[in-house]
Amino acid sequence: MMTNLLKKTLLLALLLVPALARASLEIVITEGIDSARPVAILPFSFNGTTRPNENLAEIVSADLMRSGKFSPLASIKMPQRPAKASEIDYAAWAREGVEAIVMGQINEIGIDRYTVSFELIDVLKGNSGPSSQMLNAGKLVTSNEHVLDSRETTINGSQFRQYAHRISDIVYEKLTGERGAFLTKIAYVLVRPDNEFPYQLVVADYDGVNEQILLRSKEPLMSPSWSPDGTKLAYVTFERRQAQIFIQDIYSGRRTVVSTFPGINGAPVWSPDGESLALVLSRDGNPEIYTLNIATKALRRITNQRAIDTEPNWSPDGKELVFSSDRGGNPQLYSVNLATGTTRRLTFEGEMNLAGAYTPDGSTIVMVNRTQGQYHIAKMDRQSRFLQVLTKTNLDESPSIAPNGSMIIYSTMHGSSQVLALVSMDGRFKARLPAIDGQVKSPAWSPFL
Repeated sequence: MMTNLLKKTLLLALLLVPALARASLEIVITEGIDSARPVAILPFSFNGTTRPNENLAEIVSADLMRSGKFSPLASIKMPQRPAKASEIDYAAWAREGVEAIVMGQINEIGIDRYTVSFELIDVLKGNSGPSSQMLNAGKLVTSNEHVLDSRETTINGSQFRQYAHRISDIVYEKLTGERGAFLTKIAYVLVRPDNEFPYQLVVADYDGVNEQILLRSKEPLMSPSWSPDGTKLAYVTFERRQAQIFIQDIYSGRRTVVSTFPGINGAPVWSPDGESLALVLSRDGNPEIYTLNIATKALRRITNQRAIDTEPNWSPDGKELVFSSDRGGNPQLYSVNLATGTTRRLTFEGEMNLAGAYTPDGSTIVMVNRTQGQYHIAKMDRQSRFLQVLTKTNLDESPSIAPNGSMIIYSTMHGSSQVLALVSMDGRFKARLPAIDGQVKSPAWSPFL
């Protein structure tokens, strides 16, 4: 597996102009729906002549289901189809176990212009009716406590999917108290062996839709890394037979070389403030962790061991790096304090622990754990040191965490194909994202956009 770590530091060649492509991924739910909270996403009513191509209710339902925390009620089980909140039979929905209802309207207001409105309604609070009454200072007033959120906006026909993800974010945050991550993107490597350029660096919506091919190469490539503002990717090319680290603007396509030292230039990861990269260099003869200031090109060596140190990742506050090292024998995770240089070993359970990454709140480290020869995604609480294995799939690697800390996307094997997979942070919800044509690996979840 350490050979694989070295390969990950030699992220290879990239080329050509960005291009649009059809969605390559299709999410297949494999486990965890039964334990999720029941909600209902009613079909949005439509007033107009030209219906939008996207179905808002279906997109929101799929988003909430994929979060692993909600189980949208099937349309066939809905006890009624109210057109407005005043028509809701709360008792009927409560009997179905539904906690909350999303309902909305789409009004066509011009050529390719639509007004979309929606409400998020608490079923339990609404049991007394759509607008319950209460006494306030001796006066009878109307209460809308059951309406958790209500919004209206105007969009064009191409914005329905994006706005559906926005609705999902709002619903998720209102019902869980944490920010939703449905408007985020993922980057990954797509391998299509029959193509002239079989290796492609791809960016897509978190659900695999709106795939955009940023780079094509005849050589393998892996491990893209997002800038904190979500506008750039850092990666390694092996162009001109020399490993080089580039930064590319996702929207303009502009590329800038940032590291061309002799030997390994690999595993670039952005600092939380976007000013530096952590990376692996072998300029002094051995793979070591460095930091590189992007603006000044100032280089700082962080590790200095006769060992393979690789796969750096920043703590959320930017004060520490977690990295993989075989300095103790088999590869394990270590952390280094960037101010003091103090290094300590973090993991002890299992035969190996690799590819560490901090959750956004810094409380947990996600990793690849090898136990009895099996590579699985695991997490470790930083205070208790309790390690929990989250997956049961085969040859899991390259975990990347959603910016709200709720999900992990990773690469795994399904049959003879390499696919992406999702697992919730509690391990209960699981899904696969196989490619329609090709194999996918090296996922990276974007920050909030």
